Amino acid sequence: MRKLLIGLAIVLTSCVGPVDLGRAVQQLQEPAAASPAVVASDPSVAAVKQVIEVANEAQEKAFATGDASVMRATATSAYYDELTKINGDLARGGVTGFTLVRIEWGDVTVSGTTATATAYETWRTTYTDGSQDQRTDRNDYTLVRENGAWKIQTDVQPVAQGAAPGSGTATQPDTTTTTPARVSDTSSNWSGYVASGGTYTSVTGTWIVPQVGVTTTGADATWVGIGGVSGTDLIQAGTQATVSGGTVSYEAWTEMLPDSSRTVSLDVAPGDSVTVSITEQTGGEWLIKMANNTTQATYQRTVRYASSRSSAEWIQEAPSAGRGIIPLDDFGTLRFTGGSAVRDGKTQSLSALGATAVAMINRAGQAIAQPSTLGADGSSFVVTRTSAPGTVQGGGRTFRRRP
Repeated sequence: MRKLLIGLAIVLTSCVGPVDLGRAVQQLQEPAAASPAVVASDPSVAAVKQVIEVANEAQEKAFATGDASVMRATATSAYYDELTKINGDLARGGVTGFTLVRIEWGDVTVSGTTATATAYETWRTTYTDGSQDQRTDRNDYTLVRENGAWKIQTDVQPVAQGAAPGSGTATQPDTTTTTPARVSDTSSNWSGYVASGGTYTSVTGTWIVPQVGVTTTGADATWVGIGGVSGTDLIQAGTQATVSGGTVSYEAWTEMLPDSSRTVSLDVAPGDSVTVSITEQTGGEWLIKMANNTTQATYQRTVRYASSRSSAEWIQEAPSAGRGIIPLDDFGTLRFTGGSAVRDGKTQSLSALGATAVAMINRAGQAIAQPSTLGADGSSFVVTRTSAPGTVQGGGRTFRRRP
């Protein structure tokens, strides 16, 4: 991702040591008294930057100590709840700590009681096996004034930009090949197929929830979605497994970026056949339908969402959680069937859509989750977890979803 350097780059982990949270919070109540190190031509801009710096330091401290309350002073109630969930997801996903290395500032705009700020943040994440992952992400912050102090309302990490290329059941004939596909794109957290070009108003897919091994800590998320390949929007729904403490938990979820995912009331277990569809009903309204074909349980919800309708996805993912990608668990083999999408008003298979394969790779360039070629039906494929280590961020593009 291209970095923009506008203003001063601030390194919080060197020179003068960590921020004094108590003193920093007091300064936030008095924006004009911001530290000279961050003073810009407009004192209100310096105050907004300082809030973000203190908030990052607070999240790091909250994760290290288990005391989430230190994050309250710089976050709205809703954003505080989101940060608490993110820290919990990171811990369950095998993260043992994270450190902010530096911030490079983009545009900061203050308008009355609201503000927006872009920060390019580099974080170093440490995992249970001792490995580390250092990555830089763009963060688009929105802040509001509450009781005379700035608080962060949202933090969106946009999707990395760049060019990219009917229901089934467990008893369907298996027409899927396991021959590795010729990969057209690589990613640090996606593996599967994506289709772009045209306007997408529906996507459907069926998969068998894999039996995940418990010997390594991590997670995987299986889903279908619309948008997200070349834009910041993505509406999606699927299932997820999380390995922690030698046990595996399974859940179904929905998500509409930039909001975090929400667990839904549909029980899933290894071996269950699950079908998910996302379909636009009328302008801006989408019907999300999920069915456990094995238990006959269903879930559906109609939501309003502004989608670019620019792509469709059938993905196995290593979820991201705010400060890094959770290590990919050992899911073995995942089988997709019945994949289709409505593009420009016509229902088509992955093959007819010209969907392209995406392999998940680690920093060494090794595939850690490899899609197969499409089956003879043009609608099915397999994603295989390889033996390559999956705890370090890959070198390909990062697509975003927060668990």
